[in-house]
Amino acid sequence: MTNNHEAYYEKYLKSTHRLGRAVSVLTLILLLGAPFVIGAVLGAMPDMQAAAKGFLSVGLVWTVSSVVEFLVYTPMLGAGGSYLAFITGNLINMKIPCAVNAKELVDAKTGTAENEVISTLSIAASSLVTILVLAVGVLLMIPLQPVLQSPALQPAFANVVPALFGAMAYKYFRKSPMLSLVPLTVMTVLFTLVPSLTSSTSFMIIPSGALAIALAYIKYRRTAKEA
Repeated sequence: MTNNHEAYYEKYLKSTHRLGRAVSVLTLILLLGAPFVIGAVLGAMPDMQAAAKGFLSVGLVWTVSSVVEFLVYTPMLGAGGSYLAFITGNLINMKIPCAVNAKELVDAKTGTAENEVISTLSIAASSLVTILVLAVGVLLMIPLQPVLQSPALQPAFANVVPALFGAMAYKYFRKSPMLSLVPLTVMTVLFTLVPSLTSSTSFMIIPSGALAIALAYIKYRRTAKEA
């Protein structure tokens, strides 16, 4: 980039961080304040002691998962994309696949200005489409209720997430089958032997990711030594 482009890009990043932080704080206030406002209006304030116990039972696991997701996804999405993705949510199912696919289509490299622009545009488009689909779904929920509750469609709804992740995973598994097979096998055996871990899939990203990184590093060292 030229000096003018670099100056403009730095200005863009500063404004993105300023706006992203402000909207993130506003989102947190709205999310955390909604139960208290509803409770005050309806005269049914939540029991804070019970709410604290409930949070501690799941909060520790999700805190670790949230930190891991931030460290993994932020370099991939850039500043603007990260703010949009974490504010609107649904990262794994929607935002990440959309951003990765858009980045691969234009061959944008992680950490570049091109990746910043592509990631932000793709996640913004994904968010708008999601809002539109949800709005249409809410309007048509009652008319389509007999169809959606049809026994013939229930197996399809029960397998939407596995089908989505299977399609996403295959694109990466085929690039390095052996590197993908070992973590997949280990996690499959582990979840089979300890079924209770299925409720902590986000937390299990840490050991499975660490195993994949270790295998990739070993492969890299072996390739470098042979070269």
